[in-house]
Amino acid sequence: MKKLTHQKLNRVVRALAAGFAATIAACSLAVALPGNALVADADAPYASYTVDGYGSVIATQTAYLPYRTITKIGTESLLGPTDFTLLKDGTMYVLDSGNARVVIGDENGELVGTFGEGILVSPKVMYVTPDRVTYVADREARSIFVFDKDGELIHTYTRPQEPMYGETQDFIPLKIVVNQAGTMYVICESNTNGVVEISPVEDGTFLGYFGTNSTNSSIITIIWRAVLTDAQRAKMRSNIPSTPDNMAIDDKGIIYTVTRGEGKGSLKRLNIAGVNMLDPDSYDQVPAAVAVGNHDNCFVVSQQGFIYEYNNEGQLLFVFGGKDDGQQRIGLASKAEAIQVGTDDKLYVLDSDKAQIQVFTPTEFTGYLHDALYLYSKGRYEESKEPLSKVLEMNNLFDYANMAMGKVLYKEEDYQGALHYARLSKDLEGYSDAYWEVRNLWLKKHLSAIALILIAFFICMRIVRFLDKKKQILNGPRAVLRKIGQKKLIRELNYLFTFMRHPIDGCYGIKRENRVSLLSANILLGIGIVFYVINKYFCGFLFKTVREGRYDVVQDVGLVLIALVLVVGCNYLMCTINDGEGKLKAIYCSFIYSFGPYLVMMPFLFLLSHGVTYNEEFFVSFGRFCMGVWIAVLLVVSIREINNYTMRETFKIIFLTIFTILIVCLIAFILYVLWAQVFDFIQSFVREAVYRIGS
Repeated sequence: MKKLTHQKLNRVVRALAAGFAATIAACSLAVALPGNALVADADAPYASYTVDGYGSVIATQTAYLPYRTITKIGTESLLGPTDFTLLKDGTMYVLDSGNARVVIGDENGELVGTFGEGILVSPKVMYVTPDRVTYVADREARSIFVFDKDGELIHTYTRPQEPMYGETQDFIPLKIVVNQAGTMYVICESNTNGVVEISPVEDGTFLGYFGTNSTNSSIITIIWRAVLTDAQRAKMRSNIPSTPDNMAIDDKGIIYTVTRGEGKGSLKRLNIAGVNMLDPDSYDQVPAAVAVGNHDNCFVVSQQGFIYEYNNEGQLLFVFGGKDDGQQRIGLASKAEAIQVGTDDKLYVLDSDKAQIQVFTPTEFTGYLHDALYLYSKGRYEESKEPLSKVLEMNNLFDYANMAMGKVLYKEEDYQGALHYARLSKDLEGYSDAYWEVRNLWLKKHLSAIALILIAFFICMRIVRFLDKKKQILNGPRAVLRKIGQKKLIRELNYLFTFMRHPIDGCYGIKRENRVSLLSANILLGIGIVFYVINKYFCGFLFKTVREGRYDVVQDVGLVLIALVLVVGCNYLMCTINDGEGKLKAIYCSFIYSFGPYLVMMPFLFLLSHGVTYNEEFFVSFGRFCMGVWIAVLLVVSIREINNYTMRETFKIIFLTIFTILIVCLIAFILYVLWAQVFDFIQSFVREAVYRIGS
């Protein structure tokens, strides 16, 4: 029997502890979550995520569960299917592209019939209207075939002949949708002008292009293209709009498009004028298809099988699914091509590589959220509170539910409650609206008292001034303040106001008259750091940039000190090299005193940030802008006066200082990477040695 070494014993203990912790966590989750939430997590081969109010992707309850897989329609197998349509009664039309036909199945998956054989060549996509008229876009045939409800060919649309379409523009349809009037919207391969709009009148009349994607041209690119020759411009990457990859249409005729590599423009909701009304807060770089939901929401599936659900404003509700790693697990895709939503909220995703349709069913958590979405979109705010409460009982950190609850309470004029939920969800607009009402009610309630206090204050001031003039009652306090003001350190600190008003004289006092000391500069630095930390973590909610409840004061102080050392050190180095007259102490003190506007204005801006809404945000933003400009002017003047430079030499030193800081940061980064590699090598060596000794 082998001896159990100390290292092995530790590994066994850690394994037992991990198993015990996992068991406790599972039991806790089973108690905390209602229904079959634990079973749902176990049955899903993927995790579900959402986006919180700070824009971070976080895990949440399982949104949808794999329900079943459709591999056949009746006894008919599918070969390379690329599209399908699901009607409201459950009838499914599948474009069996490999067999160049359309297969119809009923709600039970039984075969109803097929059509298109001998007509279709290489069909890519299709669209089926509510009255079962089928439009099939055939890439190789360069045509759109229209079949009636019995599968009989009734029309064929080919390339539009209107000159406005483009004389050299080919017609290779890749995607088609049709509105209630019969107008066709077609995505054509390599047609960067937008979606082709065709009317059925007169055998197909070209109406124009719709929803053209924009191009991205920076100022540098425009200038660069202007100075290049024609041959050089021809070698550059062309800056033309991207062609949409897929689209969907809702009952109101609103069109949704997805386009690869367009960032936030990868998902668009276009009105009748072709203007985008959606601004998604998260997106996939390679979207494959889009579908319209039943609750004023929409779904996007990526080629790798990730499914995104958005509300009507583009806020991400869920993302789940993923790419199959070859184990053929249900719920994961190899190459997703299309997505549809059933009337029962089940999701249907077509996987062309697997030649199957995967069905996902919403969990109880998602069902409550959909109920809340529907009721809220219809203006039934009171009724939406119940499903929202259910969602928050299951997950009180689900920020979308917190935001929706805040808006519901705002509609009910419960402004304090709305303020609470808006703060939880980081809903800045909702917080601003609720705070406006809370502040307005408070002012109405206390306005008389405030007016009386102000009147009493001014009366007291006049009385004190009168008595001081007659009886000199303030001579004692004045003498005390005068005595305190004569102390050396107090005079050095008060010199800050002289420096702010008269920076040229202030620099002379620092350089020649020793009006300040390192002690006073360090005290001002400490006060500035305290103001910075307080403002960062405790400023008004609308201006806060850090997550609630998270503090990293040590790192903040360290970054400020490192930045100060870099700036002062690099500036002193450049000034010394370029015949500057300033000593290190004078440069350091002048830099600290140049931040006087921050020390003076920040307390007022901090207080103001707690009392304004978005409508008055300008006052804080403008105050910060003025403060920044004032500091910049003082820094430029201090560099110039301390070193006796001309203005041209001053700006030269500033640019050299910035360049030196960048070089120092680059060297520090290289040293950090090298040290990390050395540390990893030593750590690996020690682990290997311990392992060999232990075994």
